[in-house]
Amino acid sequence: MTVHDKNAEAYWKANLRLIIGSLIIWALVSYGFGIIFRPLLAGIAVGGTDLGFWFAQQGSIITFIILIFFYAWKMNKLDKQYGLDEE
Repeated sequence: MTVHDKNAEAYWKANLRLIIGSLIIWALVSYGFGIIFRPLLAGIAVGGTDLGFWFAQQGSIITFIILIFFYAWKMNKLDKQYGLDEE
């Protein structure tokens, strides 16, 4: 295995960790907080409604947008780390 192959494998593993972590956060916020844990969050008021409903309606969308920017920022760092960035 060449140095290039090892570098490519390490880059791909880091990329997969980032993708899996982002998907776990997204699923937890959208499905977990919005549906599964909604009864537990019902007593917490946010903007005139309960927190579970807020996560189902706005929180999951806001989290998804934040994850998009986080993923882009982190991938730029990974690209620079492995010498794949655009200059």
